[in-house]
Amino acid sequence: MTAPSDTGPTVGRASVWLASGTIISRVLGFASAALLASVVGQKGAGPNAFALANQLPSYIYAIVAGGLLSAVLVPHIVRAAKDADGGQGFVNRLVTLGIVAFLGVTVAATLGAPWVVGLYSIGSSSGALPDGGFQLAVTMAYWCLPQIFFYAVYSLVGEVLNARGIFGPFAWASVLNNVVMIATLIAFAMIYGVAPDHFSANSWDLPQIALLSGGATLGVVLQAILLILFWPRTGLRFRPDFRWRGAGLGAPARASGWIFGLVLVVQATNIVQFNVALQANESDVSAAVLRTTWLIFMLSHSIVAISIATPYFTRMSAHARDGDIGALRRDLSASLRGIAMLVTGCGTAIAAAALPFAAFFSTSRSLTEAIAAVLLAFLVGLVPFSSLFVVQRAFYALGDTRTPFVLQVVQAVLFIAATLGILFALKLDAAVSPYVAAGIALATSLSVIVQAILAALLLRRRLGGGGRGLVKRFGIYALAALPAAAAGIGVLALLGGFAPDGFATAGKVEGLVSTAIVGSTVLIVHLGLLALSRAPELAGLAGILKRFTPRR
Repeated sequence: MTAPSDTGPTVGRASVWLASGTIISRVLGFASAALLASVVGQKGAGPNAFALANQLPSYIYAIVAGGLLSAVLVPHIVRAAKDADGGQGFVNRLVTLGIVAFLGVTVAATLGAPWVVGLYSIGSSSGALPDGGFQLAVTMAYWCLPQIFFYAVYSLVGEVLNARGIFGPFAWASVLNNVVMIATLIAFAMIYGVAPDHFSANSWDLPQIALLSGGATLGVVLQAILLILFWPRTGLRFRPDFRWRGAGLGAPARASGWIFGLVLVVQATNIVQFNVALQANESDVSAAVLRTTWLIFMLSHSIVAISIATPYFTRMSAHARDGDIGALRRDLSASLRGIAMLVTGCGTAIAAAALPFAAFFSTSRSLTEAIAAVLLAFLVGLVPFSSLFVVQRAFYALGDTRTPFVLQVVQAVLFIAATLGILFALKLDAAVSPYVAAGIALATSLSVIVQAILAALLLRRRLGGGGRGLVKRFGIYALAALPAAAAGIGVLALLGGFAPDGFATAGKVEGLVSTAIVGSTVLIVHLGLLALSRAPELAGLAGILKRFTPRR
């Protein structure tokens, strides 16, 4: 059996396939989030209980192996491809071990649902998850927590596909998940009505919980099954193999130790975030709005950063395996420049259109302004967040998982300190309650900025210098963003975005139309200014798109 090439398809072509799948998935994801906001709501015990229950599976999955799969497995699968059997035995044992381990974790977490929910909602009965909300969250969690196993299967298969140079299915499979969730919400609305019918915890019965939470789980199940159908393209034949001793799994296990610690640190910050957010008054924005704004925040990161970084990570892992640090540095620089240019433009567009974008998920002007404030606070850290994603993968490609762990501890300390400060202020003055969610978002951004700067400095030392050209390019992107943002804000003002009864925030359709107009204006101005500056990254982007343009 022959192993696939180290790089598989070109990075540009792979990135476009990833981005296209991610765009479709994100568009459907926004439709799903908007439906959820309309059907269930954004404030109250019901929306907050579902937000908590449906996020727990991804949190627990991340604790066990989220970082392990993305950070450790790809480099080791790439190295195993040089084995005589093309990595067949290594992958079979690895996937078998993962399935067994995750099945056990899923059963344990589901049985321990009350304890798990309690960990993320300590003392929340006096805030955004009042009496009855905790038990509602527990009941929903029983339906949602089985997602852990299917998230794991999806990620295991996806990382094997990525390591073998097959990138598209991993992004496109999530489209099915969103389609199922949209269908679930439509059915729920037709049968049980829409918000505000579901704000109170007492308004929920078991059939409602089963339909909404069960539908969310069904989407994850089908997503995993769809990805499994692409396994034959890896050139591997999966057979369960329980011969784990002496199977070469020791190196991934040792590398995963620091990653496991890193993910535990991340989850510690999530626990603090949820508990502090749920201390806000029931009538103020809390967990549900944080979930919605994080979805918007992740839009450009998912479409741009993940789509570009994923194929580059496979290539950098191959360069590290071969000892070609020069090639690794070139790929790192290329990925960072492309990501920073596009993320800066997209982030600026979202920021300028924050009010109409928020109106798409809102039912009132006050809620629109609250959502926009939280979104803007998250966007402060968007470019550093996406850059950090790439820098971390450079460390992982080099086999260094300890440094990212230490940096995550630094970020966690800063975030927790700031978030506890918000909680202290809330206890001193209840008037702080409407600003809790925005404060948490800003604390996230500022702590990530520090983490990204430290990571870049340490990686520069590890690679023997470089990076000055990158700083210059980042500065050019930022300067081009200023007039682009001004143009977008001007268009927003013309659309009545700052008037209480203006067109831009009058409703969901008006908000969506205004978001498209303002965002397009920002992107056109930003890219136009970069073209005038002869940014070399634009030529690379044009070349990639040209290959996908139909020829006569």
